[in-house]
Amino acid sequence: MTDDSSSSLLGQSVHRQIRGMVLSGELTPGQPLSVPALAARLGVSRSPVREAVQQLIHEGLAISAPHAGAKVAAVDDDRIRDVLAVRAVLDGLAAAAAATRLTEADLDELGGILAAQEAHLADAPDPARDAALDLEFHTFLRDASGNTCVAEELARLEAQAHLYRGDLWCSARNRRVALREHRRIVEALESGHPESARAAAEAHVHGLLTRLGRA
Repeated sequence: MTDDSSSSLLGQSVHRQIRGMVLSGELTPGQPLSVPALAARLGVSRSPVREAVQQLIHEGLAISAPHAGAKVAAVDDDRIRDVLAVRAVLDGLAAAAAATRLTEADLDELGGILAAQEAHLADAPDPARDAALDLEFHTFLRDASGNTCVAEELARLEAQAHLYRGDLWCSARNRRVALREHRRIVEALESGHPESARAAAEAHVHGLLTRLGRA
């Protein structure tokens, strides 16, 4: 393996670890993202950490202020309503496109994610695990749309939605409802009907907005 390949893999690993800390709430909104402290914590040099923090800023999970460094972004009530309003449209667009593109193997993979979510319903809440499974489901779906612009924008919006209230995954009821809505999306995808897939995906995001309002 070349030095460039090793460096790229390390950078991806560092970004994935820090992003996971942010989405799980281990690094809380407003908390400074100190490059030296994170590098020491992860046992790596500062360079991949610095790159990871810049990527988090691009994704909307961190912000940077002059002379203050970077910190975990905070998503307020007004912002999350805007995020979800746009996400509902783009999720619907991605699902409608995916409905005409998914193979049997793709549908099996989506079914595997649903099976993992269902298997954990009886377990104790684990926001990091459940958020990761949710993101895995939506990442697969948006990538299956074949629309790079939609996929890139959804990646930022979905991450910000998780950042807003990661504690939603502590509720057994919310986990059951999310799984039920995911199943409806997959059933619509299996039918091959774009409009049914669009409606199911949009309903899922509107349901999330309702759950956030109750939290």
